[in-house]
Amino acid sequence: MGRKLISAKLDVVFKKFFTDNKDMLQAFIADMLEIPTESIKEIIITNPELVPEEVGGKFSRLDLNLNVDDNLVNIEVQINSEDDFRDRTLFYWAKLYASELKSGEDYRQLKKTITINIVDFNMFGGTDFHNEIVTSIKGTDEIFSDKFSMHFFELKKVGRNINSNNRRELWMHFFNADSEEDFEMLKQTNNTVMEKAVNVIYDMSEDTRMREMIRMREKALHDKASELASAEKRGRAEGRAEGRAEGRAEGRAEGRAEGRAEGRAEGMEKALKMLIENGMSEEKARSILKMEN
Repeated sequence: MGRKLISAKLDVVFKKFFTDNKDMLQAFIADMLEIPTESIKEIIITNPELVPEEVGGKFSRLDLNLNVDDNLVNIEVQINSEDDFRDRTLFYWAKLYASELKSGEDYRQLKKTITINIVDFNMFGGTDFHNEIVTSIKGTDEIFSDKFSMHFFELKKVGRNINSNNRRELWMHFFNADSEEDFEMLKQTNNTVMEKAVNVIYDMSEDTRMREMIRMREKALHDKASELASAEKRGRAEGRAEGRAEGRAEGRAEGRAEGRAEGRAEGMEKALKMLIENGMSEEKARSILKMEN
């Protein structure tokens, strides 16, 4: 059996991986934006810290704000689908866009601002895992401003087969990998960047401090799962009560069974979905929910 490895899409791992390995960050940005690596002269990370309160927080948001060749870049991994995610992403883009303009400066000094969002859920229609959002004049292809750019990479739309010639796709497979077998397949592509990235993950998987961070993060997810499991039990009880009432009213025993099943299924589905979307394996998520019940 292979070693237990960490997943690069878990938010704390994602940030630690890139802040500690600037060469990997440079290669990642170049591949995601499809620009030459050598064109990136300097990367300044403006929020490199991993705050313990964020690591243990139930809804921690860990991202990277960078200044790349006089462009502002925000990189974020989002593993939980939230109703306000699009509005929140737009808000943070706008906040970053306006962040460096000092009072009295000309608006033409505003820098191009780019967001790179790695999301572990489906956001858009179609089968392409990459979409870029730009501002254009309605009904035409004329760009209103070249200072706005949002890239979304949807991990759920990446197939199992690896195209070693597509560097964007290689990174998507890297984020999706959660077993030694997956990582070894990436090493076999003979891509030097991927080989080093996988070796970094191997080293991080053996790091005691990193494992403690992940333990704290998973504990926060477990606490949330417990809350959802409790909600599931309440839903089950409510469903049972409704089922009894319906069964009495209609004179059918199946009303009770249906009420119990619906309450149980709804609560379990919500809890399981939350854990998986936050980077936990389905097997581990089901194990936690089984213990809670």
